[in-house]
Amino acid sequence: RETGGMDPTPLHSASANGEVERVKELVLANPEMCRARDGDGRNPLHLAAIRGHVNVLKELIGVGRVAARDTVDRGETILHLCVKHNRLEALELLVKTLRDPQILNSKDDDGNTILHLAVADRKTQIVNYLLTSTRVDVNASNKKGFTALDIYAQSQGLDIGESLKEVGALRGRDIASKDLSQGEWLAKKRDVIMVVASLIATMAFQAGVNPPGGVWQDDSPVHRAGEAVMAYNYPDSYPYFLRANTIGFVASLSTILLLISGLPFKRRTFMWILMVIMWVTITSMALTYSFSVVVVTPKKDRKALTYVIAIGVIVWCAVMALLLLGHTIRLIDWWLKSRGIVMWPRPPRRSSKSVDSNEDQQPLQIQLT
Repeated sequence: RETGGMDPTPLHSASANGEVERVKELVLANPEMCRARDGDGRNPLHLAAIRGHVNVLKELIGVGRVAARDTVDRGETILHLCVKHNRLEALELLVKTLRDPQILNSKDDDGNTILHLAVADRKTQIVNYLLTSTRVDVNASNKKGFTALDIYAQSQGLDIGESLKEVGALRGRDIASKDLSQGEWLAKKRDVIMVVASLIATMAFQAGVNPPGGVWQDDSPVHRAGEAVMAYNYPDSYPYFLRANTIGFVASLSTILLLISGLPFKRRTFMWILMVIMWVTITSMALTYSFSVVVVTPKKDRKALTYVIAIGVIVWCAVMALLLLGHTIRLIDWWLKSRGIVMWPRPPRRSSKSVDSNEDQQPLQIQLT
C-alpha cells in the first residue's frame, strides 16, 4: 500500500491529530498501515512530522522505521517536511533515531538539501542545529550549483553567515578551486612520500646485505665467507635487527606500491592507511638503527649509549602515543558523526532576530528551482 491516490486511512487521521493511544492501537493491528499513502502521497509519518506530533512519531518509527525513508512529491523526504513546516523537535528526533547520513543529506528534485531549505526560509534555529549537532554536508550544491552559503549570500538580515563559515561552508564557485588546491597539495605530498619511501627501502636493503660489523671474508669451521659477523658475535640481537630491518624494507616497498597503484588518495581512508604504513616504516628503521649502533659501539662506551637509547625510546613512544591518540579520537568522532552522534557540539549562535518564532513566517524570495 505505497501507491498514491488512495483515501486516508484511520492511521492518517490519528497521526495528523496527535492521537497517540489511537495510533498505538492501529499500528498494533496492522503495522503495514504505516506505509499507506493518502491522496497527496503522504504516509502517516509524514503527517505527524508536518504537524509536529513528536510522540506520535516515536510510536510510528518504532514499528514502521522504513516508512520514514519514503519520499513525497518533488522527491522531498520527511526531513524536508520538518524543515518546511519549522518542526525542530520532530527533526531532532528523526535525525537521532534514523542516524543515516544519506537521508540527512538527501536532495529533492531541485537538488536542495534540508540545509538549503532552512537557510532560504530563514529557519535560524534549524540551521544552527544542523551545523552544530549533525554531519550535514555544508557544501552540497543544488541543480543550479548553489550551496547553502550561496543562498545566504542572496539574503538580507540573516544571522547564520558566520555559523556557516565556521563549519567550512563554501560558495559554489569556491568548491572547484578548493578541490584543485587540495589535489595539488596531495600531489606534492605524494612525491615527497615516494622519495622518502625509496630512500628507506635503499637503506634497508643495504643494511640487509651489509649488516653492522660487516661479513666474514673467509671460511672457517665455525662460519663461511659472506655471513654476517653480527650473527655470531651478537646472536641474541641479530634476529631482532633482522626483523626490524625486514619490516621497514617491506613497509617502504608497500608504500611505493600504493603510491603507484593509482588509488584515490583524496579519500581519507586511503590517506590513513598510507600514514599507518609510514609510521611502521619509520619505527622499524629507528629500531634497526638502535641495534646497529650497539654493535659498532665499544663496550666501554655502551653504558652511556644505553642512557641515550633509553631517552630516545621514551621520547619516541610519547610522540607515537600522542599521534595515535589524536588520530584515534578523530576516527571515533568521524564514525560517530556518520551515525548522527556529535561528541563535541558547537554552541549554537543566538540570532539577533527571532525570525523563526512561528510557522507562518514569510519565506525569503529566492529562486531555488
